[in-house]
Amino acid sequence: MNPILHKSGLSVAGLLVAGGCVLGPTVAAQAAPVQTGPVPSTQTDKGAKHDPRAERSLGVDYQAQPNFYYCGPAATRMALSAQGKMLSQDDVAALLGTTEAGTPSALDTTRVLNELTGGRYKTTEIRDSMAKPEQVAQLRTDVLNAVDAGRPVVANIKGTAVDTDGNPHSYEGGHYVTLIGYRDGGDTIQIADPANPANGEYWMPLAKVANWIAERGYSA
Repeated sequence: MNPILHKSGLSVAGLLVAGGCVLGPTVAAQAAPVQTGPVPSTQTDKGAKHDPRAERSLGVDYQAQPNFYYCGPAATRMALSAQGKMLSQDDVAALLGTTEAGTPSALDTTRVLNELTGGRYKTTEIRDSMAKPEQVAQLRTDVLNAVDAGRPVVANIKGTAVDTDGNPHSYEGGHYVTLIGYRDGGDTIQIADPANPANGEYWMPLAKVANWIAERGYSA
């Protein structure tokens, strides 16, 4: 029995809603079906002189999700674009099994990423409602290793978290985002958010990202 699909009393059918992009009214305007053109990120390694892992950001081909349930395909597609795989969101959605109920879980993003990039991704679950210190540390290690290898992380998140600029990002029905960089040795994570084309990339403290993922999982 896979714990990601059977935890906290959730049925598989329930997780299809919780794990997808069924967004509540607090983000309805933010998650409107807006499609933007590709906006590549800038790859940096500013701390290399004293610490090669101090800061790094991967370039991705950013696209906003075109509807309320395509966050999984959009986030996965961004991760693929950094690795030279330029698929459409529709193609990725078909591979993920995305429906209007969303994308089932991080197991599916891991499966598709592995099918298309050679099998280096694994799924990590944070089962509790709050991430434990060791789970925060594991997320840091996973993001550092993945980003250093040129591999963005796809995270299934839920709830509200505040970025380093003080802006809240609220997805009470669940959402997928792409983790594309880090700074401060991994204490701060760069996020590409397909539901927020006006501010598609932002930074968030590591512990807040881990708690955003709590009760869900990520592909790294």
